[in-house]
Amino acid sequence: MSSAPRPVPFLKGHGTENDFVIIPDHDGLLDLPPAAVARLCDRRAGIGGDGLLRVVRSAAIEEGRSLADTAEWFMDYRNADGSVAEMCGNGVRVFARYLLRAGLVKEGLVPVATRAGVRRVHLTADGDPTVEMGRARLPGGPDETITVTVGERVRPGRWIDMGNPHAVVFVDDLADAGPLTEPPAVAPASVYPDGVNVEFVVDRGPAHVAMRVHERGSGETRSCGTGACAVMVATARRDGRTPEPGAPLRYTVDLPGGSLVITEDADGGITMTGPAEIVAEGVLDADWWARSRPAPADTGSAGPGTGA
Repeated sequence: MSSAPRPVPFLKGHGTENDFVIIPDHDGLLDLPPAAVARLCDRRAGIGGDGLLRVVRSAAIEEGRSLADTAEWFMDYRNADGSVAEMCGNGVRVFARYLLRAGLVKEGLVPVATRAGVRRVHLTADGDPTVEMGRARLPGGPDETITVTVGERVRPGRWIDMGNPHAVVFVDDLADAGPLTEPPAVAPASVYPDGVNVEFVVDRGPAHVAMRVHERGSGETRSCGTGACAVMVATARRDGRTPEPGAPLRYTVDLPGGSLVITEDADGGITMTGPAEIVAEGVLDADWWARSRPAPADTGSAGPGTGA
């Protein structure tokens, strides 16, 4: 006799309107193949979201076991198309907000394990979380140029790595990014073998910029936390600025869904401050969830992706 499908709880949250389906799976018992994740993130046939946050103990997932002594909880992030992601800046704030709401952590400094390493979140009951995002890497040397093409216009870009890959492009108007319904063409393709987030940036004032983003695996989103960090670093370097002891750099980055404050310290450490909200919770219909499961032959894992 086959058992009835087990109900699956979920929550919905967002950070500057970068929205996520949250699946608590503390002991890592759920199988989440790409097709099921894409179904959950579908805005018409599912819950809807830019991505999915699975909440799992680090010891219960292969990628997190080496980090379990440092961080009890692992953010298993997937893009809306089901592809696996290294990191999501807005997602980690929402993830930490869920942990506090669920009574799994207390206010204070909360370590969260990700595929890009451990990120520490400064968390209070009421204030905006601040995430220690680590250091940016600028892999491209002074003689290495990447280009981003929109329509017939080719522009130079800046290669920034925030645990996931970014190409930052400065434009005169955010409309220059085009509709962003398809990934912008980035060359040479060998620089980003697994795809890339592309950010288009305009100046708003001193230490103040605005951006639009096409995220690998999700399309244009209302916000991208790692992208905002990449934009801050690219803008500061363009401005000829580097942080000094006692004089960190702080930029405000406006996104369609809100604003983030990005700070770079003298040691290169980057922090990001912004809102994180849980807006709803419920239970997936067990029969719908069972029907959303692909046949066993279709459950191969997707390649690496990115996040916000």
